[in-house]
Amino acid sequence: MGGVDLRFRALVCAYAVSGYGNYLNLIALSLFSYEATGTAFGVGLVMALRLFSGFVAGLTAAALSARTTRLRTMVGADVAQGLVMTVLALCATDTPTWLLCCAVVVMGAGNTYFTVALRSSIPAMVGQESRTRANGLLVTARSIATVLGFASAAPVIGFGGYGAAFAVNAASFAVSAGALLVLRPRTDSEEEAAREGDGRGKDADRPWRRPRLWHGVAGLPGLLLGMILLRGVDALASSSHNVALPVVAHAGSPSDPALFMTRFWVAWAVGTIAAHLVLKRTEGGSAWGERAFAFGTSAMSVSFVAAFTGLPSAGLMAAAACAGFADGWTEIVYTSRLQAAPDRQRSRLFGMSATAETAGFALGTVLAAAALEALPALTVVGMFHGAAVCGALVLLLFAAAAARTSSTSGEEGDTHGTRTGTGTLPGS
Repeated sequence: MGGVDLRFRALVCAYAVSGYGNYLNLIALSLFSYEATGTAFGVGLVMALRLFSGFVAGLTAAALSARTTRLRTMVGADVAQGLVMTVLALCATDTPTWLLCCAVVVMGAGNTYFTVALRSSIPAMVGQESRTRANGLLVTARSIATVLGFASAAPVIGFGGYGAAFAVNAASFAVSAGALLVLRPRTDSEEEAAREGDGRGKDADRPWRRPRLWHGVAGLPGLLLGMILLRGVDALASSSHNVALPVVAHAGSPSDPALFMTRFWVAWAVGTIAAHLVLKRTEGGSAWGERAFAFGTSAMSVSFVAAFTGLPSAGLMAAAACAGFADGWTEIVYTSRLQAAPDRQRSRLFGMSATAETAGFALGTVLAAAALEALPALTVVGMFHGAAVCGALVLLLFAAAAARTSSTSGEEGDTHGTRTGTGTLPGS
């Protein structure tokens, strides 16, 4: 399939439905975990278990993609998550702790496997030249799903209880899996499809040729690894404003903290949508790379810090919109850059990325929560996002050094940015 056609747009709509169910469930499952365990410590353990399962899934995603197609991976992840949410919906009135733990393990691993398979299959679905626009559509769909999921969590739970929220989430996975099965997009390159019919079957009979669970970093471009590392630091920084925002909402708007948070996230979502609209109209959008990602990360961090400086409502929403724009920008640029890698590397890169992001967010959540006990929200958010800015500056220095090395060695720019040396991109 070439280009962002109606078929792909239908998949994006199904992805948005699934994302809506996930963000609705994010709130419902957190509240349900507290009710099931009875303690805040129990909620933390359940969240940690979900993050840990996602971390492990990131380590094994490349090995899984070598054993099956990405389409099967995505459908399997949707079906598995849909089944566990159906079970939780049926047992919502009396759920044993062990069942809740099993459910969050499946949810954490399933979400990671699905995301890695989807991101790494975009070039096969729409072609390399259209991947930036396709990523923009996915980011836009996720942003809208985030706002709608968060906004509808309270009324859905209030009307039908946790069982209704879990049932909605299960139905959203069914929609996603059904769309994949009906549309059957091409998710692997022609080379990988040939391996599916020949190579994988042979490898199954030769254990010494099977891919290891974790392939390491050998053979991967240094700047791509730097981008993945910065993405992990960015996830750590993002955890700080996610933890601090409810604190600031209750302090700044004690009468209606939910309205405060809704305004913030709606403005953020508008910013991410604007980033897609800008990037899809930019010539050579598929050539954005390391420098654009580093500048975007810095702008996002500065905007999030500004949002915690006590601005009036209009200023807060403007800062949130700027943060959303930079967030959408970095997401599209980052994903598009990793997708420019050869097909065999993409699953490994996105698996490493998922691992780095999950580890960074988990560590940051713990550290930020502890820091907020002794420090103001602005100080905590400033420190965490300051680390992201420093990481972005380091990446910029390495990108500049790589560009100088490439220039002095007489290498001319690779228009597709897929050189295995420095991995630099024109216009990056």
